[in-house]
Amino acid sequence: MREPHIDYAEVFRALPGMVALLTPDLVYADANDDFLRLAGRSREQLLGRYIFDVFPENPNDPAAAGMRETEASMLRTVSTGERDTMALLRYDIEDPQRPGLWQEHYWSPVNAPVLGPDGKVDLIVHRVEEVTELIRARGDAGGDARGGAGEDSRARVLEAELYTRARELQEVNERLRTAHAHEREVALALQAAMLPSPGPTGSHDAAVRYRPAIGALNVCGDWYDLVGLDGEGLAVAVGDVVGHGLAAACAMGQLRSALSGATRVADGPAEALEALDRYARSVDGAESTTVVTTFIDWDDRTITYSCAGHPPPALAHPDGTVTFLDGATDPPLAARPVQVPRPQARTPFVEGSLLVLYTDGLIERRTESIDTGLERLAESLADHRDLDPETLADALLADLLPPAGNTDDTALIVLRL
Repeated sequence: MREPHIDYAEVFRALPGMVALLTPDLVYADANDDFLRLAGRSREQLLGRYIFDVFPENPNDPAAAGMRETEASMLRTVSTGERDTMALLRYDIEDPQRPGLWQEHYWSPVNAPVLGPDGKVDLIVHRVEEVTELIRARGDAGGDARGGAGEDSRARVLEAELYTRARELQEVNERLRTAHAHEREVALALQAAMLPSPGPTGSHDAAVRYRPAIGALNVCGDWYDLVGLDGEGLAVAVGDVVGHGLAAACAMGQLRSALSGATRVADGPAEALEALDRYARSVDGAESTTVVTTFIDWDDRTITYSCAGHPPPALAHPDGTVTFLDGATDPPLAARPVQVPRPQARTPFVEGSLLVLYTDGLIERRTESIDTGLERLAESLADHRDLDPETLADALLADLLPPAGNTDDTALIVLRL
């Protein structure tokens, strides 16, 4: 059976209810028949025109905020690519036949995105339900024979209360959005300051990646660091503070800076972690932080490492085998009641190998053992070992992070040895 041909332009025009299409610049691209009829405008009066030129705000109502709220909702849809449902809104319309005469109207608007092939918003679907008659009918319902003046008064009070609460809810939501936007700006500034791009690593290419958990701000307790050592050596470290958000990020920033400083004067990674352990005992929120640091000696081609409760670094060899550096593992920072010396181990590498440090968000799943995650990491490294670090880092994230998004923060560093 042949599928029927569907003229979607005609379907759009015949849709019940008021629906219009606007560009991201809030210019009318189309409107269905109900929109034109109920708004009292012709197609020629709408298409190609800015929405608030066609429907300006009532200048006689100093308390009106309909234009500002409608514009904010539409721009949120453009910026987020998500549907935005507005609270009950009063937005008066000027009579097109009698300029200067404004008619009271109440609306229930929804703005939804239409995404283009590039994932960006191409159009806004602006659907509005006019509830003016409903508002008036509820206010007048008490005046019939069944009600009376008292019922009419109660209905009007209830309607006023409902409208007031809807406006208050809209204002609270706007304040929350403003506060969230400010906190996000602070988070982004912190991320840029505390997790910069890697500095010079000589002839050895490096790539870093950072992915916050779903629903988190763009900062967390995970960090990475590369520090140049005397004699052209290099120290590479990753760490993970318990928790998410600004508090974890602040503790992370202090620990990252302390380890960076200790690394420059320590004789080895174990001594650097011992100094960090002493410092962590004085930092709020630093308890149980995990961290691993590696010292790379290019001359004798060895990696010396020490681990404080952190998943082991992976060393991928040119032949495709993968070794996990788990020979010097100790409890997390500030986990012991008293401080004791930390272990360190050394392993050789050959030119062309890859060193990969990461946080547990890359490998751990709540329904799996950590060994399963490590095996998955080893397989992905073996498959992509010939890629450059930048491309390899993206491949690891694509292979290992859940398609629906990571539920834990993830930091990753890939270094070609």
